[in-house]
Amino acid sequence: MKVSSEEKYLPFGRPNFSDEEIAAVTRVIRSGWIGMGPETLGFERELAGFVGAPHVVTVNSCTSALFLALLLHGIGPGDEVVCPSLTWCSTANAALYLGARPVFCDVDPESLSITPETVLARVTPRTRAVMAVHMGGLAIDVDALRSQLPPGVAVVEDAAHALGAIGSDGKPVGASGNIVCFSFYANKNLSTADGGAVALVDPDQALRLCSLRQHGLAADAWQRFITPRAALVAGIAELGYKMNYTDLQAAIGRVQLRRQGEFAAVRLAIARHYAAALPAIHPGIGMQRDLCGPGHARHLFQIRLPVERLVRSRDEILLTMRTRGIGASIHYTPLHLMPLYADPGAPALPATEDLARRIMTLPISASMTITDADRVLERLAELVR
Repeated sequence: MKVSSEEKYLPFGRPNFSDEEIAAVTRVIRSGWIGMGPETLGFERELAGFVGAPHVVTVNSCTSALFLALLLHGIGPGDEVVCPSLTWCSTANAALYLGARPVFCDVDPESLSITPETVLARVTPRTRAVMAVHMGGLAIDVDALRSQLPPGVAVVEDAAHALGAIGSDGKPVGASGNIVCFSFYANKNLSTADGGAVALVDPDQALRLCSLRQHGLAADAWQRFITPRAALVAGIAELGYKMNYTDLQAAIGRVQLRRQGEFAAVRLAIARHYAAALPAIHPGIGMQRDLCGPGHARHLFQIRLPVERLVRSRDEILLTMRTRGIGASIHYTPLHLMPLYADPGAPALPATEDLARRIMTLPISASMTITDADRVLERLAELVR
């Protein structure tokens, strides 16, 4: 991609690492133990306190977390899992990996998220779970959703965007009692390059997850190291997977967790700056609901362009911004319109399909400055006015 030489490319999301994260990684490397061990256990304990859950189990990605969450609920062939089409593919793929069928529902155009009504419209007697996505970092009301679902239908929260988000009940995302899945991918609010976590209530399920993430072994590598006798009884009771986290990542994560207040303040300042300037650029530009509200994690800053009132299409605006050094993006291309998931007999999703031609994500991260935000706004204004 060719970008003007006088300005660096500004990605839509960029991690913020300090000397403290570097020192933490150095300490772990020098310890001689870089796999899953005491740092991972410490991170899990501290993260559980942060999200308000009794147990947290780390894994190698949020995709793995979502897969294991459905596995814990016994999802398998013949089952249906309702999820929004306006989401990353992992939300639906977790069901496919288990032989189940993802069933796509519509979203509310203001929140860009599912509602009890959009979910219930797609529930059938074969529905076994709902994937509740906290889009962009906006916490949805999972209690209202759960209260309206038929008995036996589980709610799994896809909180890949929502670490630090607070629901309308004042509880952090993670404290609902559902199984909640988080992401620590490179551009997330808490980044360890990659990784994920499962927050849950049931201690037996937590123990099972600890086994499943390491091949189904009864004792992980650290337990076998510190308790030699554990190596003699490390049998496999069920088929597991290679999905464990590492102490190198956890060392970064523990520092990043302590810095969440700092990061949140920067994201809020950027969001408020955008929100104040957008009406002057074009009064028809909309934003996701509550983007500057106290409970939003602001992982993404998503806008809706009034494309019927503009000379350029959303795609033209986005591509031109990228050639001018601004990493605007799209979250997301609807899954039900992709060949892998297409179902000719499925009903249309009018809100999702309308959003698909007008949503755009502006850069936001804890590494940005107000000057960076002004660059974004200037380029957007040039193309929209």
